[in-house]
Amino acid sequence: MTTTVIAGGGLAGLALARALGGRGHRVRVLEQSEPPPDGPVVKSAELWRRPLVPQAGHDHILNALGVRMLRRYAPAVLDAALAEGARLADLTAAAPQGPGAAREPGDEDLVTLLVRRPVLDLVLHRAVAALPGVTVSHRTTVAGLRLAPAGTTGHRVTGVVTDRGETVPADLVVDASGRRSASRSWLAAAGVPVADDLTGPSRLRAFGRFYRLRDPDGPPPGPLNRGDAAGGVWDHYSAVLHPADNDVFAITLGTLPGDRATAALRTPAAFTAACGLSPFLAAWVDEGAAQPLGPVRVTGMPPNILRGAATGRRRPVAGLLQTGDAACVTDPMFGRGMSLALAHAFLLADLLDDRPVADERLSQAAADLVERVLRPWYDLGVRDSWSRVERWRAAAGAPPAPQAGRPAPLVPGGLPAASAAAVADLAVWRGLTRIRASLNTPAEIYADADLLARARAAADAPAPSVPSGPQPPTRAELRHAIAAQEER
Repeated sequence: MTTTVIAGGGLAGLALARALGGRGHRVRVLEQSEPPPDGPVVKSAELWRRPLVPQAGHDHILNALGVRMLRRYAPAVLDAALAEGARLADLTAAAPQGPGAAREPGDEDLVTLLVRRPVLDLVLHRAVAALPGVTVSHRTTVAGLRLAPAGTTGHRVTGVVTDRGETVPADLVVDASGRRSASRSWLAAAGVPVADDLTGPSRLRAFGRFYRLRDPDGPPPGPLNRGDAAGGVWDHYSAVLHPADNDVFAITLGTLPGDRATAALRTPAAFTAACGLSPFLAAWVDEGAAQPLGPVRVTGMPPNILRGAATGRRRPVAGLLQTGDAACVTDPMFGRGMSLALAHAFLLADLLDDRPVADERLSQAAADLVERVLRPWYDLGVRDSWSRVERWRAAAGAPPAPQAGRPAPLVPGGLPAASAAAVADLAVWRGLTRIRASLNTPAEIYADADLLARARAAADAPAPSVPSGPQPPTRAELRHAIAAQEER
């Protein structure tokens, strides 16, 4: 069995440690932050201060891909999260024909885990800490790599050096340091060249706030029109509510970062006013229905990134791999990050079982895994981020982004037509939902000629007679509501 050092004790690093440790590998996780406090999981998660993981304080979802991976690789972790108040939401509740629509094989996968990020992280942390072959060292940072002298087969990792001066020997070092992807600086310090990252900007800003229902035993304030969420993505902003564990829910409003008219959404009054105008959200923010659990948090969305060090575009360093955001970042607005981190970490553990020797062949297989598991979602994130920004800029009267950077459509003419058809066509809805849930890539779904034909036929047919539902405010109405709160 290999001896592995994992640099980073976030979701991806812990998932990999759980998978490897459960199979008898010796693993040491080096994590810069403080350890979580002892005590009941939910209370300890709320008290856990993680300044190096700022995104942990924002809304997260674990989509159907993430649930599938927990069911397959760590069912005890899923059971523990459910025991701590997390819930599974059935996405078919939002199907065009309603919850009673005919189910098909595979629909059992269409579920989302409703849970706050710190609660899931802490459940996973405790599962990892209980493994006999795994050690989690907090307040410890990897300062650099130990490399064998470069030979005919290139560079090879022999361990790491920590910020305390400790040398930790290892057969394998995995960078799970998150968005900073520390392995780039390690390699630069060692004089080893790294392929450039692929990037696609997000150009979005999010305002988020958590709430707790005042009557946990009563009916929900409003319907979850998206199956696992309420609200929608509109022509000039987004307003989406995600339930979480223990009667907690979060609302996130998305806007263009340079839109001064929406900057005041950082204030509770303006945020509440915008929620009150947004379809499906007004009843949830009524003072009698829920109480806020903190301030409105503001964050800029990071770009979509596919790390050059995780690909095969340069000769790899044997024994050095990346996982989680250190391998790939996708626009958080689309809710894929946690699930992709779990999927990549667990599948990387499978790969290490198949190829236990940390050589160039393992590095190539790991690069192939990134191309198969992460690259399609990076590409989709770039396209979807661009499409959303382009639409919102047009609504704001801003000039369009330079066309030179415009990504090519993944399926020519397919996605807009499918979105329209999915309103009434169960088969098309199922296909798009499986993409949204990260269960199938667009290329896989649109390989179905019948589905693509149905989507294109719907684009040429008269609009189906379906209830229009509540409508979002116009941009002028939203700006007026925000300005009115600023004047008070």
